[in-house]
Amino acid sequence: MPRSLRYVPAPGTLVEVTTRTVHGRLLLQPTPPVNQAVLGVLGRAQRTYGMVVHLVVVLSNHYHFLLAPTDAKQLADFMGFVNSNIAREVGRLVGWKEKFWGRRYQGIVVSDEVLAQLGRLEYFLANCVKENLVESPLDWPGVHCARPLVEGSRLEGTWFNRTGYGRAQKRRKAGAPPVQENDYKTAEFLELTPLPCLANLGAAQHREFIEGLIEKLVAEAAANREAKVSMVLGAARLQGLNPHTQPNRIQKSPAPRFHAFSVAVLKALRDAYSSFAAAFRIASERLRSGDRGVLFPEGCFPPALPFSA
Repeated sequence: MPRSLRYVPAPGTLVEVTTRTVHGRLLLQPTPPVNQAVLGVLGRAQRTYGMVVHLVVVLSNHYHFLLAPTDAKQLADFMGFVNSNIAREVGRLVGWKEKFWGRRYQGIVVSDEVLAQLGRLEYFLANCVKENLVESPLDWPGVHCARPLVEGSRLEGTWFNRTGYGRAQKRRKAGAPPVQENDYKTAEFLELTPLPCLANLGAAQHREFIEGLIEKLVAEAAANREAKVSMVLGAARLQGLNPHTQPNRIQKSPAPRFHAFSVAVLKALRDAYSSFAAAFRIASERLRSGDRGVLFPEGCFPPALPFSA
């Protein structure tokens, strides 16, 4: 089955992005060094590409970002930078030299409905709680948007300029002191922007709303554990797991193409994508037939030109 076209219908559209590690291995181990590397990459990517980031959560074998790209090109550039650099930096930290990600990221368009946005906010905050990993998202030892949303703070990481460090090592003359890695490390900050549906709230109101939502999710998870007689795994045990571990079973379900609250809005999004995909397909067929002047729909990635003998 071919991959879906990368699709951002309008500037500022909310897009939920998710990617899983290869085999679902626990390579994104929630330890301080891994957290610093992941946030350093995200902060540098945001500063480089000007990406608006609303929510972020990184679990041991996958992550979720809620972004607001201007178009599919900005999203592709941002995600290419993020995934490639996380794979390299975290791979070094956990001793993994093979393929890091299972497949290309999935971008799921979120409608501008208030209830659709709040649904994604609740989903992000519930990550790590609904799986009984920790009691509260505030207890998650890895990268999570819960605490900065409650405290109104930024997420801070460390970016390592590995290219500059490598070049400095090559330029170092015989007998000169060794190049210091710390000289090529800089602090990077990831700024989280409130969701459009909450943008009219003041800072105190916004924090109060997030706190109330977290309290509700924690109470629901506790009641669910009591009913099933289960316990949380705990942060210390999570950090002690071997990052190369492959889970015996991974819960997989087809990712939706859109997140919407009402059936009417969902249908409108599907129809718009169908028209976009149809126009792309027709243009591709004309290009393959030799028409190099064909126009593709706006916001897409035209395929390579046909073979010329």
